[in-house]
Amino acid sequence: MIEVVNLTKRYKQNNVVHNINMYLESGETVGLLGPNGAGKSTAISMISSLITPTSGDVRLNQESILKRPGKMRKILGIVPQDIALYYDLTARENLEFFGRVHRMKGRKLKDKVDEVLEKIGLNDRQKDVVKTFSGGMKRRLNIGVSLLNNPEILIMDEPTVGIDPQSRNYILETVRKLNKEENMTILYTSHYMEEVEFLCDRIYIMDKGDIIASGTKDAIKSILSAEQTIVMTVEAMEESFIDKLREESVIQRLTVEDQTVSVVVPKEVHLFGKLFKMAEETNTNLISVDVQKPTLEDVFLHLTGRALRD
Repeated sequence: MIEVVNLTKRYKQNNVVHNINMYLESGETVGLLGPNGAGKSTAISMISSLITPTSGDVRLNQESILKRPGKMRKILGIVPQDIALYYDLTARENLEFFGRVHRMKGRKLKDKVDEVLEKIGLNDRQKDVVKTFSGGMKRRLNIGVSLLNNPEILIMDEPTVGIDPQSRNYILETVRKLNKEENMTILYTSHYMEEVEFLCDRIYIMDKGDIIASGTKDAIKSILSAEQTIVMTVEAMEESFIDKLREESVIQRLTVEDQTVSVVVPKEVHLFGKLFKMAEETNTNLISVDVQKPTLEDVFLHLTGRALRD
């Protein structure tokens, strides 16, 4: 349905997006992951025809949108990372305003606003001004605006940033329903790896302007199929224990957080005996030791060397 071909955006000598290739099939949810500054928002802006690429192409059903973006814009809904609402208007007034932008009026506008309010769960707050809303309610209304034109394609740029867990879960379930029940094609970026695990059929990982990995969740996790993660919970963290782990040559990555220590080692390495010996020598009480399968977070760290929120 959408094909991104050798897409590049350059500002002076800085390649913000460099020669990327992507595709979205009709009815699938695709995740676009990357740390801040990876080029995700610039890529999204080019795909949605908001900015012109330096080179490359974006095709909708094999037809370039660069010279004729109208076809894309007609079937596209965009949920921006920043809240794009009028805070002194009510929820209904916001939806009515943006509905008129799409040239809706009369009964058609009223029915569509009613439908969207039901989808985003704001029927009971439709007459309240937006400035009185919680962050989660504003995010839900932001999504509602993007649904007014019955989009076939929905681009969502980090739609759950800075909201409470209950609102976040509501939004995730809403996105899933739009995809599964209305066959909406969704391109979803997020700072939360578990959201992508929950929603997406395929994933692209982007860093420093390049697509550095792509595929299904299982295919991307298989990048680390030769590795295993050992997670240890300790009663009290002893620095001497951490020092010994750092000296162990077979440990490829070490992460320490509160009372949890994680090490990544080659799959064929049997480290349990050494770990218990190190703990005994440093008077470290191990509460639990678990071997975990690679996660998307593990793959991301392996590929980029930094956390998604960096």
